[in-house]
Amino acid sequence: MIMKKKTDESVYGPIITKRDLHKANYRWLMSVETFNYETQQGASVAYALSPILRKIYKNDDDYVEALDNHFQYYNTQPWLAAIILGACVAMEEKKGLQAKQAVNDFKVGTMGPLAGIGDSLLMTMLPTIMGSIAAYMALENNPFGIILWGLLIAVIFFLRMHCFEFGYRQGSKIVTEYGDKINYLTEAASVLGITVVGSLIGSVISVTTPLKFEFGKVTTAIQPMLDKILPELIPAALVWLAYDLLKSKKLSMTWVILLFIVIAMFGAAFGFLK
Repeated sequence: MIMKKKTDESVYGPIITKRDLHKANYRWLMSVETFNYETQQGASVAYALSPILRKIYKNDDDYVEALDNHFQYYNTQPWLAAIILGACVAMEEKKGLQAKQAVNDFKVGTMGPLAGIGDSLLMTMLPTIMGSIAAYMALENNPFGIILWGLLIAVIFFLRMHCFEFGYRQGSKIVTEYGDKINYLTEAASVLGITVVGSLIGSVISVTTPLKFEFGKVTTAIQPMLDKILPELIPAALVWLAYDLLKSKKLSMTWVILLFIVIAMFGAAFGFLK
């Protein structure tokens, strides 16, 4: 009787193909918003990696153990998470279950920083800046605004479809060796974004007051006086009001929008805003 020897999981070769990585990337993007309150994105991670893990671990018990290791709490920015998952694939392909703890530590250690970077830069700052620029061009009847926005979406789509493969080849090196420089990049981009968004307030939001101050035969328009104090003072004040209401969580985004519609209607009706 010949006994089958269990495969030594400590020795692996390069068996993951580019097609495997693209398939895992697609499965991740299509399932990443499948949340649950216990593991958040954990189910999506296990689903995305399951074909690759099956290819790495031929033994059923080892395969289940690897799946369980990934079916843990995980929650970060989805686009950048693909880079981390790609790096985890490279680690497991090389070391098998010996890399189990290292893979888990790697995911947990990068989860928070990537969430901060991704949410601030990719999910908030980039759409705000580029969307504002495109909208301003549209207001000026410049068709390049929609072209610019379409090009940005195309670039983002291309990068998202190759994040997994990039992480597989370079992800761990970037995070471990260049982690400090990523923080500098984030701070610089934050300053740039705040500057751009601040300058767009005066160019995109057009609100003035037609009120005039009359004293005897002297008539003085209020708007020029406000401009001497601070150019575009009314738009800046309205933006500050919206920001303060959202930051303090006194009103939701929907209620803030409705509030400003009411302010605009009453301001135009009673003549104190234009």
